[in-house]
Amino acid sequence: MLWKEIKLLVRKEIVLEWRQRYAFNGILLYVVSAVFVCYLSFNLQRGGLQVVTWNALFWIIMLFAAINAISKSFMQENYGRQIYYYTLSSPQGIILSKMLYNVVLMLILAFTCLLVYALVLGNPIQHWGLFIANLFLGAAGFSTTLTMVSGIASKTGNSSTLMAILGFPVMIPMLLMVIRVSKNAIDGLDVSVSYDDLIILVAINGIVGTVSYILFPYLWRS
Repeated sequence: MLWKEIKLLVRKEIVLEWRQRYAFNGILLYVVSAVFVCYLSFNLQRGGLQVVTWNALFWIIMLFAAINAISKSFMQENYGRQIYYYTLSSPQGIILSKMLYNVVLMLILAFTCLLVYALVLGNPIQHWGLFIANLFLGAAGFSTTLTMVSGIASKTGNSSTLMAILGFPVMIPMLLMVIRVSKNAIDGLDVSVSYDDLIILVAINGIVGTVSYILFPYLWRS
C-alpha cells in the first residue's frame, strides 16, 4: 500500500515538473552559467585550472544547484493542497516520494553538471568508479537532507531564510567529505583509501531517511 502511494505521488511530482518546465530549465541554466563564469573568471585560455580548485568549484556548484532544485519541494505546496494530500495519503508516503523524486532529479542535474564542467574546465579524474560512486552518494545525501529541511522550513512564515539557516550547517560536513573523496578519485588513489568516508556517506543517507520516516508524521500533522 505504501509503495503504491509512493509511485502515485512520484508520478504527480513528474507531471507537475513537466507542466512547470521553467523551474528545471532555470536550474540547468544556473549550472551552465556558473560553469561558464568559472571559465571566464579563472581565465582558462591562458592556462589550466588547478585540481584542488577544480574539485572545490564543482561541489560548490553542486551544492547551490541542490538548494535551488530541492527548496521548492514543500514550499510550492499551498495550504489547501497540503490538506488535500493529508486526506489521501500517509505522511510516510509523502516524505519518501519527495525524497525519491528529488534524488532522481539531483542525479540528473549532477551528471549534467559533470558533463558540462568536464567539457568546459577539463577532466582531471583518474578513478572514474570512485568519483561516480561519490557523486551518487553526495547527490543522494544532498537530496534527502534538503528535502527534510524543506519540510521543516515550509511550516514557518519565512521559509526561504530558515531553509538556508538549517541547511548549510547540515550540508557543510557532508560537502567536506565528498570533496575529500572526489580528490582521492582525481588523484587516482585506491578505493580502500576512501572506504571510511564512503561508509559514513551511506550511513548519513540511511539515518536521514530513517529519521524523516519516523519524525515527518509529527511535522505533517502540525
